[in-house]
Amino acid sequence: MTPEQTTIQIKVEDQHLAGTLLTPASSLPGILFVHGWGGSQASDLVRAREIAALGCVCLTFDLRGHAGTKSQFESVTREQNLNDLIGAYDTLVRHPAVDGSAVAVVGSSYGAYLAALLTSKRAVRWMALRVPALYRDDEWNVPKRQLDREVLAAYRRSFVPSKDNLALHACTRFRGDVLIIESEHDDLVPHETILSYRFSCSGAHSLTYRTVSGADHALSQAEHQHAYTSLLMNWTTEMVLGSRGTGQSRAQASPPHVIS
Repeated sequence: MTPEQTTIQIKVEDQHLAGTLLTPASSLPGILFVHGWGGSQASDLVRAREIAALGCVCLTFDLRGHAGTKSQFESVTREQNLNDLIGAYDTLVRHPAVDGSAVAVVGSSYGAYLAALLTSKRAVRWMALRVPALYRDDEWNVPKRQLDREVLAAYRRSFVPSKDNLALHACTRFRGDVLIIESEHDDLVPHETILSYRFSCSGAHSLTYRTVSGADHALSQAEHQHAYTSLLMNWTTEMVLGSRGTGQSRAQASPPHVIS
């Protein structure tokens, strides 16, 4: 986003010097973080603080069934959690400092699945998906805790066509910039699921794909946490903050390209 530019005159003694005053744009990009199943916003706070320091407005929150509402853990559904995410998005864009046309969503695992669905409900310009989980469309209103894990595991081990899954279908319609991060030794989100997401994002303006070597699903080792933070920070700096200098709109964007 380009700064506002004003021509001014600077009075010095008996002369006036021509000057140009450049001031920061009045609105900033908004970054919305979505934690994974069984987690909380605490897992996102460190990264949110670092990104906020770059000049973004960041929002982290706890999905229903987690943290302060953990009593609902056994009963909360995917629909309810998607509504939570939509509510968080609306709260973020209502902030007076946020540019509603410059919103990024950063999700992990279950949160990444919800983030993909969000793009079909609200305007999102950038989407970062770490180890994005995948769920069948049926039993949408069944409590997530009651979904059959073996059935899910088998579903994720197969390549899923985008037409057969709402989250993947949302990805096919997404025209912003995408970051997908895989963990090399993920026992919950196999490579086939990552491929399903990558294939579905073929219409994105750009698709950046990275693998955290040696990492498990939860990034249990500190070195893997640092690696993810570095990848996210670099991508955010290039995509989100870089766009503020170019003022380039999606309509003016170059053809899709993949960075791997």
